[in-house]
Amino acid sequence: MSVLVLQDKSVNRAKMSGLDQDQRHHPSCREKTLASDSSDSRELPSQQLQGLKLASHAVLEEAQQRGRLKCSKCGGSRMFFCYTCCSLVGMSLQDVPTVKLPVKIDIIKHPNETDGKSTAIHAKILAPSDITIYTYPCIPEYQKDKVVLVFPGPRAVSVQDMMKCLHDRSHDSADEPCRKRLKTEQVQGSTRTSESSESGTPDEAKSSVSKVDPLHRVVFIDSTWNQTNKISTDERLQDLLQVELKMRKTCFWRHQKGKPDTYLATIEAIYYFLMDFHEHCLDEEYSGEYDNLLFFYSYLHSIVNKAKTSAGKC
Repeated sequence: MSVLVLQDKSVNRAKMSGLDQDQRHHPSCREKTLASDSSDSRELPSQQLQGLKLASHAVLEEAQQRGRLKCSKCGGSRMFFCYTCCSLVGMSLQDVPTVKLPVKIDIIKHPNETDGKSTAIHAKILAPSDITIYTYPCIPEYQKDKVVLVFPGPRAVSVQDMMKCLHDRSHDSADEPCRKRLKTEQVQGSTRTSESSESGTPDEAKSSVSKVDPLHRVVFIDSTWNQTNKISTDERLQDLLQVELKMRKTCFWRHQKGKPDTYLATIEAIYYFLMDFHEHCLDEEYSGEYDNLLFFYSYLHSIVNKAKTSAGKC
């Protein structure tokens, strides 16, 4: 994703017995996101993960000690959360952090992408009011001057240039025939009404919308790299402005052979996008506001690294 999703599997299954072994945290073979390749890419190493402003992992440590439990909804054996039902297992919502995002996010998941391999679930659990997951071919109707697709390509722009491009698109839309413009304004009105009801008081909603206007939603694709083309080329996404994440590297514990380290997991892509958005679009200094999106990711990262060290693979 500019964002793509690819992840791969395998690590010490004994150490990860409490986790669904495919419940990877990061990029590398099957749940990956693609950013542009750059020699100046900034990596997210283990040290930086340790420096994140995260809620205490004590609740996850206790859950790991208890072992797998059955999901109350589907009955599946799970650790931490059920990736099928997007619900916590053995924990309550009060036990984990909730992250408020400055913009709504849609994740389009490939139907063949295994739920247990998708870090998109992390995002949905940690930011439930701001993130929606759709399974392809289900894709909402989007306004091309209000929504962006985070995905690499020859026409993709940086996060820094994204808002200007959207403003230009909005200006172009204003020059279209009145009938078409009226229809757009009606859809826009209904969208804002819906979003305002989700974001608190009218004053808070108005302030929030004005800060991110004209951006209403950001779309990410959750799929293996080989399966991504079918979604990215869907005509319903073709008119959206594409945004590419640059200067980013994955820190997934299992890097996919033959693929650049600029392939990011879905949760990484969302996190990096929001960091850039906060600094370049909201024009505010980033102070860890979205670090807790990596709450599960960072913990799983530490588990895998410990397993590798014990096995002499690090």
